[in-house]
Amino acid sequence: MTKKKYRRKQQRPFPVIPMAIGLILIVLAVLALASPGSEGSAESLSSVVPLAVERPAPELSLENIEGRREALADYRDQVVLVNNWATWCPPCKAEMPTLAAYYNEHRDAGFTIVAIDAGEAGQVVSQFARDYGLEFPVWLDPDGEALRAFGNGSLPNSYVIDRSGTIRYAWTGQISKAMLEEYVTPLLAEEN
Repeated sequence: MTKKKYRRKQQRPFPVIPMAIGLILIVLAVLALASPGSEGSAESLSSVVPLAVERPAPELSLENIEGRREALADYRDQVVLVNNWATWCPPCKAEMPTLAAYYNEHRDAGFTIVAIDAGEAGQVVSQFARDYGLEFPVWLDPDGEALRAFGNGSLPNSYVIDRSGTIRYAWTGQISKAMLEEYVTPLLAEEN
């Protein structure tokens, strides 16, 4: 009877070093994408692409935070971004400085924002507008009239109305400056 010798296969050690290097590269890539100023920044990644729309803007009239009644029709001949939002909504709060900066940069080109708060008390909304330095019209919508008129109850949601009163773009979710520049800025150059 011959005895066979079995050799145990020598096991290779777990590839710790290559895996650690791969993990470090992944973390660095994520950090590079999220750093301010990079094209793939967290802000641009969180912004949604708008839906192209081609329908008349609704007839909508509400009180602003100063207590005066205003209508969308008052802004005919301007490019208007209607933004439905609330102070308790994190993405609404996050996009507000971007909207304010874009407005300040483009208001002389016939652009305005009408920020419509969804259902909060006037004092709360007025304080928010002061805290954020909002210079564009801020309207109060205690009964959800704007949400019904635009057919979208998610916040934030935004609609871009051209100079002729036609809704051209619709967003649901936070908007970045890059998206505003890409979609809204070209409308500012269009004639009525």
